[in-house]
Amino acid sequence: MMVMPRRRRRPVAEINVVPYIDVMLVLLIIFMVTAPLITQGVKVDLPKATAEPLAKDSKPPLVASVNAEGQYFLNLGDSKDTPMSAQEVATLVAAHLQVEPETPVMVNGDGTVSYNQVVQLMVLLQKAGVPSVGLMTDGAEE
Repeated sequence: MMVMPRRRRRPVAEINVVPYIDVMLVLLIIFMVTAPLITQGVKVDLPKATAEPLAKDSKPPLVASVNAEGQYFLNLGDSKDTPMSAQEVATLVAAHLQVEPETPVMVNGDGTVSYNQVVQLMVLLQKAGVPSVGLMTDGAEE
């Protein structure tokens, strides 16, 4: 009887990734379910805080304002106290930024204005080409 020499098997040096894929899919499902629950807002009273003013050597800012009645204003030209339409504000801001692109843009909102109106003004400025917007505040009461 002839005995065949047994061959030794080489160890497999591959990682079995199937269990890791299963774990990742479970985690993906968990995050997809919990993400909408996390994004809901909570009503809070924001603290008053002091903010640093603009540097004295910077260009004077372009201030877009919305008053309690929802009217828009822009501190540009002779009509600083004249209400404007949203399209007029966007056109004037875009034209001013083409001439002086480094001008800072600030948003000033009345304290009684709804948050939605301030956000709408910020969206309007974004569509006019404003790269970033600062929010104006009153000093904190001490």
